[in-house]
Amino acid sequence: MEYQKLIDNALAIRKLAYVPYSKFYVGASLLTTDGKIFNGCNIENASYSLTMCAERTAIFKAISEGYKNLSAICVVGGFDIQKVTEYCYPCGACIQVMTEFCDSNFKIVLYDGNITKIHSLKELFPHIFTNLT
Repeated sequence: MEYQKLIDNALAIRKLAYVPYSKFYVGASLLTTDGKIFNGCNIENASYSLTMCAERTAIFKAISEGYKNLSAICVVGGFDIQKVTEYCYPCGACIQVMTEFCDSNFKIVLYDGNITKIHSLKELFPHIFTNLT
């Protein structure tokens, strides 16, 4: 599958990140199984625990609009707002949220400004915590 549109969207949306504390800009672009795209950026707060990651922003936007069949997410981030130069993996909280709404084959697309890496959710979180049987 071609993920260039997700990469382009994630790079664009990260410029809207509100990061006065960390100065670490993250963008995420989420693809549903029927081709709809939801974008999100990280949004910080002076009370750090109230900060929202880009990945969760995109996922919660999709879920709140009735889209529950999620296919892939692209995550890009870094300190330089103009370009990315390293991979930005989702944090544990974001991966845990993904397990709530995505199957183990859900794709996590990472881009370092040059090379694209694609992981499955199961690969990044092989021992998923769930309350579902």
